[in-house]
Amino acid sequence: MPEPTKQELTAHESTEASIPLDWIHRVDLSTLNEGDLHQAKRCLLDLLGVAAGATRTALADKAARFVTTQHGGNRPLLFAPGRASPTGAALHGAWLIDALDAHDGQVLTKGHCGVALLPGLLALPETTKLSGHDFLALLVYGYEIATRAGIALHAQSPDYHTSGAWNALGVAAVAARLRGFDIEPLHHALGIAEFYGPRSQMMRCIDHPTMLKDGSGWGAMTGISAALLAEDGFTGAPALTVTAPEVASLWQDLGKRWYVHEQYFKAYPVCRWAQPAVEAVLALPADKREPARIERIEIVTFHEGKRLHVTHPTTTEQAQYSLPWSVACALGRGSVDVAGVCDELSAPDLKALASKVEIHEDEAFNARFPAERWARARLHLDSGEVIESADFEARGNPDTPLTDAEVIAKYQALAEPALGERATRLREVVMSLEARPISDLLALLGEP
Repeated sequence: MPEPTKQELTAHESTEASIPLDWIHRVDLSTLNEGDLHQAKRCLLDLLGVAAGATRTALADKAARFVTTQHGGNRPLLFAPGRASPTGAALHGAWLIDALDAHDGQVLTKGHCGVALLPGLLALPETTKLSGHDFLALLVYGYEIATRAGIALHAQSPDYHTSGAWNALGVAAVAARLRGFDIEPLHHALGIAEFYGPRSQMMRCIDHPTMLKDGSGWGAMTGISAALLAEDGFTGAPALTVTAPEVASLWQDLGKRWYVHEQYFKAYPVCRWAQPAVEAVLALPADKREPARIERIEIVTFHEGKRLHVTHPTTTEQAQYSLPWSVACALGRGSVDVAGVCDELSAPDLKALASKVEIHEDEAFNARFPAERWARARLHLDSGEVIESADFEARGNPDTPLTDAEVIAKYQALAEPALGERATRLREVVMSLEARPISDLLALLGEP
């Protein structure tokens, strides 16, 4: 690939600022190793399982109805009937995955990459020309850019934005790569995505859970829109999360530290901030946590976890952002699953348990957020006995990863009810995708 010309670099303030942009433009993805591709397959399988599981949410039908009526086109939708434009297909797919809070994330971004990257990648017609290997490589590439952009945005902005504010840049970069952009339109695409990305307030959707969720639907749509606009000469540089001097250190180890390996996988379909409390109560002796014996449930956690305050959710969005409900499901059902956050919101025993949850804030836990999220549980029993857990983080972080078997079991539990026998075939294709044509995967992503 030729070196960028002086004219191509006019959008950059300095050569130093252009280093990450140059890497994004020209990185050789054929050098990714087997471990990198395997992690991409884990991410892909997990995202598809979540998307399939999310087809049972109320948001799923609304998303498909909106994009097929307002974003006309010929791109297929993920696990839904109808077709839409690339922007519509991206919007729908990210809305769908985001509808069930079980997808991967990264602690320093305080949010999620794959939820927008996969729908963005599937939205473009150029994807049909890829090999399975190249599809996985583009996922790795997208995770790299989106994660770094997210960390950079948090470093530059005093507000806590939803994931769509920065995962849009990962989608724009993937789209630019697919469509063969030179470095200058690539920079404009990233700048457009950064400027138009939904800088919505994350804690608003925590305090008032609705279908707005984490902004990733708009992030995916914005990323595709940004690339298409830049391709037509629409200008939008600079992308400050990539080229600003104050975030240069966040991009210095490009190609040496692949952030796809630093994503976490969720064990349960609820907000990550509630999951340490779930682990804490499930770690207590089973004979001591019988619901009939519990009079009070104390959860000690960090401030953001305490904000997951809804006690008796009436919608799946409220249930997914409820620490009391997550703990009630764990104690009443032995786990937290899709039924618990979608179908059992009127269950009297779960409502009774949720009413007993008290949430307390711990300054030591606060100081460790966002890199670490901790909780401990204390049960007060009818005998007067009090039992207390150790301090727990959620399972699935890079230092305590879900095994391949656990990722596959989670996928099957989410996908089989929606896809039936197709779920197993889809899993087999994903886990051998590097040796397959992409058509093998795309043929299995239609309406359940």
